Amino acid sequence: MVWQAYAKVKANKGSAGIDDMDWTYMEKHQYALMYKLWNRLTSGSYFPQAVKQVAIPKKGGGQRFLGIPTILDRIAQEVVRTHLERIVEPLFHRDSFGYRPGRNCHQAIQQSCSNTMNHDFVLDLDIKGFFDNINHDLMMKALSHYCKDKWVLMYVKRWLKAGIFQDNGTITPTWHGTPQGGVVSPLLANLFLHVVFDKWMDMYHPEKPFERYADDIVVHCKTEKQAVFMLQQIKNRMNACNLELHPVKTKIINLRGWAQKRYPKGFDFLGFTIKPASFKFKEKIKAIPGIFVSQKSKNGIMQKLKNLHIHKWRTSLERIAQNINPVLRGIINYYHKFQRNDLRLIWRQLNVRLLKWVKWEKDLGKKKASCYLRTKYNLRPNLFEHWRLVHP
Repeated sequence: MVWQAYAKVKANKGSAGIDDMDWTYMEKHQYALMYKLWNRLTSGSYFPQAVKQVAIPKKGGGQRFLGIPTILDRIAQEVVRTHLERIVEPLFHRDSFGYRPGRNCHQAIQQSCSNTMNHDFVLDLDIKGFFDNINHDLMMKALSHYCKDKWVLMYVKRWLKAGIFQDNGTITPTWHGTPQGGVVSPLLANLFLHVVFDKWMDMYHPEKPFERYADDIVVHCKTEKQAVFMLQQIKNRMNACNLELHPVKTKIINLRGWAQKRYPKGFDFLGFTIKPASFKFKEKIKAIPGIFVSQKSKNGIMQKLKNLHIHKWRTSLERIAQNINPVLRGIINYYHKFQRNDLRLIWRQLNVRLLKWVKWEKDLGKKKASCYLRTKYNLRPNLFEHWRLVHP
């Protein structure tokens, strides 16, 4: 189990924790280190080190703090995660999509859009600081209900209490929450919300469909009255489990129903916007919900391409394509799943940046630079991934 976990963690690479042990050192001493880890795990004498706190910027502003365990702690967590997943995965709800084998974001988005066809109202739920506010006692209670292995319970409890290593060298104890960045954290978060939300919905509101991807939750209702009632019920449930819905980000969405109040007409979910779009059907114009790339995602993609500063690269066009194609391929594979033409403006902007590179690198005017770029496209139309969609 330890060697299998080592192979999985090694494939994901990742940075060092507070002990500064990197993969070069790990691979050089792998047999001694793996034997020591196995020995401590089997004897119960394994104690994790504190996690290293790393701040990353959020798309909407502010910062999100990740907790990076040491490499050895990640391997130990993978041992527990693999064992625990076999137990709890078959029990998870059919409408839960996040961090589960064989399930992905696109399935959640597609189901959410399908459910809006016969549900005019949506609850767009946002749990305030979910990973930071998970109650440890409730987490262990949920875990012990589904898993009876004492060694799993013991090590999960130690990880929850491991603490956070601050920049000033002190270790802050963790009284609640599970750090984002840990190998086992997504599974524990799924298990917690399975009890707090999924099973509760099945028990008390089975007629209300929903989609959940980790802590991103969408609930569908038929009327405004239902939506208002359900929002209050879910607030009460979250408060009873020491969680809180974000007062600003949690919203009632009215896609196309009658309502006494004004509500937003669309909602963002996993990088996409689901909103009504006009379609002509039997000589009549009807509003049918569709899936589009969200404006926030478009802004993020534009900023990512802008930060590359392509026009300043002093290299060949082929080398530029080689460097940026993996980025473009990832964007296309994710965001072109539902709408082929949703990012045309962004691809045109990228062609403008490539044109700017030609002008700088080849010292050409705009007309000759455009001719140069079109010649390159005619010779190699698949040189850049986005040229299959929008050519220069």
